[in-house]
Amino acid sequence: MTRTLLIIALHAVLTTGCPLSASAQRLAVESTTVDVGKTNFCTPVTAKFELRNKGLRHLNISSVKTSCGCTLVDFPKKGISAGERFTISMTYDARMLGHFAKQALVYSNGSKEPVMLTMKGMVVSDWEDFSHSYPYAFGLMLADVNDIEFDDVNAGDHPEAVIHVVNNGEEVMTPNVLHLPPYLTALATPEKLLPGKKGKVTLMLNTDKLHDYGLTQTSIYLARQLGEKVSSANEIPVSVVLLPKLVATDANAPTMLLSADTLRFDARHKSNSITITNTGQSALKISSLQMFTAGLKVTLGKRELQPQESTKLKVRIDRHKLLNARSRPRVLMITNSPDRPKVVITIKVD
Repeated sequence: MTRTLLIIALHAVLTTGCPLSASAQRLAVESTTVDVGKTNFCTPVTAKFELRNKGLRHLNISSVKTSCGCTLVDFPKKGISAGERFTISMTYDARMLGHFAKQALVYSNGSKEPVMLTMKGMVVSDWEDFSHSYPYAFGLMLADVNDIEFDDVNAGDHPEAVIHVVNNGEEVMTPNVLHLPPYLTALATPEKLLPGKKGKVTLMLNTDKLHDYGLTQTSIYLARQLGEKVSSANEIPVSVVLLPKLVATDANAPTMLLSADTLRFDARHKSNSITITNTGQSALKISSLQMFTAGLKVTLGKRELQPQESTKLKVRIDRHKLLNARSRPRVLMITNSPDRPKVVITIKVD
């Protein structure tokens, strides 16, 4: 779409009494402009916009209008709950070489005026597509992972995790990690990442600075430059599972028996449960009960079971939150059972 036609189209919106605005009463946008970088000719490219209903009532999007027919939009067709985050996607067909900027107007009951979203980038005739090997976009820096898990870590261990990255933009980047907790350090190599070049960010865990067994979670932020603003767009959740010290097995030890280690949920069922039984000879103690993701509510009948005693672990899910979670939904239990000090219940949502 030429600049002249774009001005005419936007002028038509203005003259109908619907001025463009990047602000909203209840509809909040993480960033109204997304730069998707380079893409090959005739290779559709998608920009994802993170939004949130900041109001106290359901938000409904009535329509989303684009500046040209070359752009398709995907947005929630159902009501959005108070406080809920959601995504609007814009896909450009990339059938014209050169720089592009495509707009969409979001009409909803969350703002008096439509909110304008803009995706921009550049279509080239010959460019390497990194999207398969680096499927996660942090602005114009692409990565091969968007969450980190240090699983089954013992006290004294110093494991590492690597995030492979590539510069998908046209300017030099200096990859770095923001908001690191005391138990994590990070090293980017190379320090300066040229356009089209690959690098890595290595995270190192110091278990000596972890004080609790079980699950510890935080969020770090992968930035292209120092001083970059942190937001959900560059967030990487990090989970650490620190195992308790092993206890020698003896004939009087407690033993945990589960009726199942996977719970399945379909569209009709929001709750399910398993039975936990102590088949050992001494008291079974569940010292920690934690969830890896939001969208889970867990209740446990008893945390200490005498020999041959049983209890129920009940799990209730928020389907929408689980389907949008980055990490795999699971429930973690830390116990004094020598053969099962760590127990993970996997949650499957069909």
